[in-house]
Amino acid sequence: MKKEEEKNNSLTHLDEEGNPSMVDVGGKSVTKRIAIAQTVISFPKEVALQIQGQDNATKKGSIFQTAMIAGIMGTKKTSDLIPLCHPLPLDKCNIEMEWSSETEVTIKSTASVTSKTGVEMEALTGASVAALTIYDMCKALSHDIVIKETKLMHKTGGKSDFNR
Repeated sequence: MKKEEEKNNSLTHLDEEGNPSMVDVGGKSVTKRIAIAQTVISFPKEVALQIQGQDNATKKGSIFQTAMIAGIMGTKKTSDLIPLCHPLPLDKCNIEMEWSSETEVTIKSTASVTSKTGVEMEALTGASVAALTIYDMCKALSHDIVIKETKLMHKTGGKSDFNR
């Protein structure tokens, strides 16, 4: 049986009456926790060629470098954006980007913490914010840019590990 299937099937962010509630992590052990998420963003071919040819530069600055900083900032601000996330003292967060095809960029967000709760939401938020920043910086070229998917790729350090 997969680890995901072994989990309790109840929603952890709802109390007994069905009201939103922050998960009580008081009884959990402090462990090193790492999560990796990725987002894929797809460009029309003419846009991809244009931004590759200009070393990712626009009037707003370097597309990828700006998106990396935005992704790191998003990772750090996750608990301000997602209401029931615990604020975490991150040990590290990192955003990497690469052209995975002629017209697609894969954004990889890694977050780590030594804590009682995991960093999946932080990694997912970092990848998402980086993708949104790329869209914002390139939308003058086309509105046919597509943020295709954001997904958790890996997590370790909690009750259950996950690896896609």
